[in-house]
Amino acid sequence: MGTYTAAELGVDVTGEKKDLLTLLQDQRNLLKVAARDLSEEDARRQTTVSALTLGGLIKHLTHGEQGAARVITERDENAEFDMSQAATEYDITGDETLAYWLAEYDRAAASFDRVIADVEDLGELIPQPTAPWQPEREWSSIRMMIAQLLRETAHHCGHADIIREALDGQSTMGAISEGQEWADAEFWTTEASAAPGGPGA
Repeated sequence: MGTYTAAELGVDVTGEKKDLLTLLQDQRNLLKVAARDLSEEDARRQTTVSALTLGGLIKHLTHGEQGAARVITERDENAEFDMSQAATEYDITGDETLAYWLAEYDRAAASFDRVIADVEDLGELIPQPTAPWQPEREWSSIRMMIAQLLRETAHHCGHADIIREALDGQSTMGAISEGQEWADAEFWTTEASAAPGGPGA
C-alpha cells in the first residue's frame, strides 16, 4: 500500500531511509490536514474530555522533531530532558499562533530529514536524554529513533482526527478523499463505515 498523501521529501535519500522518511512525511501531512482552515480560537479549543487541542498537538510534535534532530547531532551522554518545557508542552500560549507552529513544524521536519540524510549508519547507537520516566541512560539506534518519531506522530494524528471531528465533523480520510470519483459521500458514511475494516472501523 502506498501513502495516503503526496508524501514528497525535501532530501535525496534511497532505500530504508526513503521508506522511513516517506511514511513519516505521510503522517505529518495527515496531521496538517486535521488542522487545515482552523481559526486561532478553534486551534485552542478542547472538544473532547481530554485537555488536548489541535494547536497544542502541533506544538508538541514540533518539539519532538526538534528534539530528535538535536539528540542525534549532539550525541550528549549527559543530556537530560528539559522539564521546564513540559508545563506548556501541549498549549499554545501568549502571542503564539497556529500559523507560527505550523511553520515551525515544517522547518523542524525539514531539519530532521536533513539530519537523517547525512547519517551514514541507521544502526548507530545514540545516547538518549534521561527523564523522570526514564532515569537510566538508554541508547537507541537512529533507525529506532525514526520509528519512534513515526509512532509518536501517528499516535497524535489519531488524537487530532478525533478532536477535529468533534469540532466540526471533518474527518481526515474524508478530507483527503475530496474530489475523488471513488469517494462517494454516502458510501463512506454508511455501508463502508460499518463494515469490518472499513473507514469507520
